[in-house]
Amino acid sequence: MTPDPTHLALVGPTASGKSGLALQLAAELGDIEIVSIDSMQVYRGMDVGTAKATTTERAAVAHHMIDVADPADDFSVARFQAEARTAVADIQARGLRALLVGGTGLYVQAVIDDLRFPGEDLALRAELQAGTEEPGGVARAYAELQQVDPAAAARIDPHNARRIVRALEVIRLTGERFSSFGAGIASFGATAFPVLLTGLWLPRAVLAHRIDARVDAMRRGGLVDEVRAVRAGSGLARNARQAIGYREALGHLDGTTSLDEAFAMTARRTRSFARRQRMWFRRDPRITWLAAPENPCDVAGALLALWRR
Repeated sequence: MTPDPTHLALVGPTASGKSGLALQLAAELGDIEIVSIDSMQVYRGMDVGTAKATTTERAAVAHHMIDVADPADDFSVARFQAEARTAVADIQARGLRALLVGGTGLYVQAVIDDLRFPGEDLALRAELQAGTEEPGGVARAYAELQQVDPAAAARIDPHNARRIVRALEVIRLTGERFSSFGAGIASFGATAFPVLLTGLWLPRAVLAHRIDARVDAMRRGGLVDEVRAVRAGSGLARNARQAIGYREALGHLDGTTSLDEAFAMTARRTRSFARRQRMWFRRDPRITWLAAPENPCDVAGALLALWRR
């Protein structure tokens, strides 16, 4: 029996050049299709601020998980997990390999790892949350969790009301222990399918310069006009409204910030997001990091050698 092909995940902070490097790898190898692992590129019409691959680039190399939802939809991580895995399975069934590219840490892990996402009951959550806001409420909720699911309680800070409430919500909703839904994001075991994990690393000063250049390109590329059009069309649901650049552009359109302030805030938020991305991915010991002194494509040869061996 022919073994399953090994796919590749290329991760790293925003603006580090992952997409350009992925296109170069796909052109070199020929049997590659790209799966975008980005929580905001799923939304149609949100192109400038999410730095999507251009139509020309998508014509040259097939891309998946781009433009699959309206911004008015709240595209959950559970739905992303299901659709991205379907895309990988389809690529594999056609005798090709998937190159998963992204910087949204939870979404990357949801696709490659056996994470389970139980449903939600917002009314029940609100009820539990109200209970924690009463005097001694967090301690009582934690004591309940210790009684019904000691394994989950041991992994949760006794003062973290949000996580305690979520655990109790799942237990009451499903009748199962919260801990039964897997070890969670802190576990780094076998992946759900054969995939090599690699990361792109740039010096901080280089990345900061690239972030500033991206934000400037968003401004010159018409981000504010794009946001105006999306809002006038389908509108933006909660998730889409939080996208970097879009929230700030909405503030400008609502008259709460000037244009310069909106893009200065976008740059600051992007730098903060990049720091969080680095912290998230550095936790994962399975990732092989490739450092580029300035040009991300300089690591293409090393990456090809890793994937081919």
